[in-house]
Amino acid sequence: MYGLVNKAVQGLIIENYGEETWDKIKMRANVDVEMFISNESYSDSMTYDLLVAASEIVNQPASELLRLLGNYWITEIAVQHYGSMMDAGGNSFVEFMKNLPNFHRRVAMIFPNLEPPSFSILKEEKNSLHLIYESTRNGLEMFVVGILEGLAKRHKIKIKIDQSKLENDEPVEGLNQTLFIIDWESVS
Repeated sequence: MYGLVNKAVQGLIIENYGEETWDKIKMRANVDVEMFISNESYSDSMTYDLLVAASEIVNQPASELLRLLGNYWITEIAVQHYGSMMDAGGNSFVEFMKNLPNFHRRVAMIFPNLEPPSFSILKEEKNSLHLIYESTRNGLEMFVVGILEGLAKRHKIKIKIDQSKLENDEPVEGLNQTLFIIDWESVS
């Protein structure tokens, strides 16, 4: 993963638990990087190790930290680094979700080795969306939930998310597929 992801983990931890806790997490994860460089690639295992260590040290389930990280990614990181692209992504939650593939293509111009997940809309109704998430990385579904929650805040809606693994007749080796059923209502 790119350093920007690790910087997001660092920012989330420091903001919520302090610098000293971040130092303990790095030590537990055997990470001796002083400063993550946003556009430099780091091993996925480093990011996972940081999240596991964070879960242990702050006594939070890893799934909850991933959810918080996804939300933080939208409300802090995306706004800081991709603000104009976020604004151009659409005027509604549905518009933004439809434009997400274009958003990832633009980000890939900045990060050429980016391996983003893919999102496709299976079904759209008035206040509901069936969204397919596909990724070569394991265990990031709760990160996606946090991203969806952050996008919902951004578009002033309250969402409810149900998720299930997709069972295909012909599963693609090494590809994780999850169906997110998202229902929402406007927030005043």
